[in-house]
Amino acid sequence: MSEITSGAAQSVEAAVAAERSSSVEQSMVWRLRDDARAVGDARDLVRRALLLVGLGRDLVDDAVLMVSELVTNAVLYGDAPYELVVRVDPAEVVCMVVDAGAVRPMLRGADTQAENGRGLLIVAKLSAGLYGCIPQGFATCPGLAGKAIWFALPRTEDRR
Repeated sequence: MSEITSGAAQSVEAAVAAERSSSVEQSMVWRLRDDARAVGDARDLVRRALLLVGLGRDLVDDAVLMVSELVTNAVLYGDAPYELVVRVDPAEVVCMVVDAGAVRPMLRGADTQAENGRGLLIVAKLSAGLYGCIPQGFATCPGLAGKAIWFALPRTEDRR
């Protein structure tokens, strides 16, 4: 089992610095823990990475919430390993959570009495429908395939 180590923060800063100097598009990939701690790790990684590239707090907060929902779903309903991919370019921020499970998520109706089941509804709303599920290979586990749940957040004048 591979876990995020205390060096994860330094790896975020190093990846951002390297990407800043080499291209307009910035992509970062992390292998997450194979248990529920992956959710908190993913929130921390996304927040730190997006703030380091200079994105605004509103956009960062939305991305962190949405990644938290997707990683929670992966841990609860998918199969390990888990991977987080973040891509930032001048037009948008795209986040993907990859897991090895074959079962695709389903958007459920809003049940106001349910204690769970709202994660994809939150992602659908905050992304204005720019989300989905695609077959995806793992960058951190070459040769392994799974699925990626992704969302995109456009970078507009009021949300950079």
